[in-house]
Amino acid sequence: MLDENRVRADIPAYGAGSDLVFLDSAGSSLPPRVVVDTVVAHLRREAEIGGYRAANERLDDLAAVKTDIGRLINADPTGIALSDSATRAWADFFYSVPLAPGDRILISGADYASNAIAALQRAKATGAVVEQIPSDGSGQLDLDALADMVDERVQLVSVLHAPTNGGLVNPAADATRIAHSVGALVLLDACQSAGQLPIDVAELDVDALSVTGRKWLRGPRGTGFLYVRPGLAASMEPQRLDLHSAQWTGPQEYALVPDARRFEFWECDVAARLGLGAAVRYLLELGPDDVYDAIAVRAEHLRKSLPEIDGVTVRDIGIRHSGIVSFTVEGKSAVEVRDRLAAQNITVTASHASSTLLDMTARGLDSVVRASPHCFVSFEELDRFVGAVATL
Repeated sequence: MLDENRVRADIPAYGAGSDLVFLDSAGSSLPPRVVVDTVVAHLRREAEIGGYRAANERLDDLAAVKTDIGRLINADPTGIALSDSATRAWADFFYSVPLAPGDRILISGADYASNAIAALQRAKATGAVVEQIPSDGSGQLDLDALADMVDERVQLVSVLHAPTNGGLVNPAADATRIAHSVGALVLLDACQSAGQLPIDVAELDVDALSVTGRKWLRGPRGTGFLYVRPGLAASMEPQRLDLHSAQWTGPQEYALVPDARRFEFWECDVAARLGLGAAVRYLLELGPDDVYDAIAVRAEHLRKSLPEIDGVTVRDIGIRHSGIVSFTVEGKSAVEVRDRLAAQNITVTASHASSTLLDMTARGLDSVVRASPHCFVSFEELDRFVGAVATL
């Protein structure tokens, strides 16, 4: 059972007299105090003795970041590369996949703009082609259509686990089995699922997975990680290398490190990475399943409450839902709704068609309001938010 009093007390934003209603963990969540303290303490230590010495003092703690991430997603730490964002992690893997003229890249209908742009750029440079996997009647990935699409020319399938613009959760494990039947690689974008949905990379069987720290994991901005399936990293050469990802072995030779570290650079924000580790450990201490359940209950509360308001339409699709609740208010733009709620210290965000062009265009939407309650949001705050929407 989640200790909700502890969770609330651990958040610096909830000081005396706070009237904040925070519903943007899909954007950048509120970190627990241990994350803030960890980051600030290391920055102060750097100011006292310099960044190199300060980092050397924390080598064991930095190694533990990967160990704790491995515990969360059931992965060996050697398969984890730390990054500065989910987008960087995704791109570092994607740009390392060899492509040739006629090769096929399949992307999800709800794929994120950054992923689609990267796929289109590489297709233009290599002669590969980018194709969309259709959605089924529920809005999730159409597995039958995917099975009909795949052949030996498919090199990579990009699967979005949970999109940025609504509560859909795609059947990632089923899609992976189909892609692997023809030898294609699967790159899972778990940017919006890590920290709010169970992720077991052994069960999902994906080849790679990208995650950000700032959203549901509640870590600092500028953090993320890439998971690469055991044995696969050793067969890939990233587009960019440095003296951390490879060794200079002779005047004309270099040798890549044997594991996922080949996707890392030496220079990094040490304080932020320690903060990411603190966030993951905090989640593990709370009990991930309890946190996931609390998020799901709060999101479902909003999915039931919002449609009771005249003129409000919940826009979530799919069979299984995430903690993101998307909706529109008749006669009001998503930005107007966001800003009017912000004036009441209620934080939501607007998700625009430019972020998920294929999905939003197919559904005739130019934007939606996105509410994403984490486990620390009280039901009183949820009801205050619903009441504020009703007054619009």
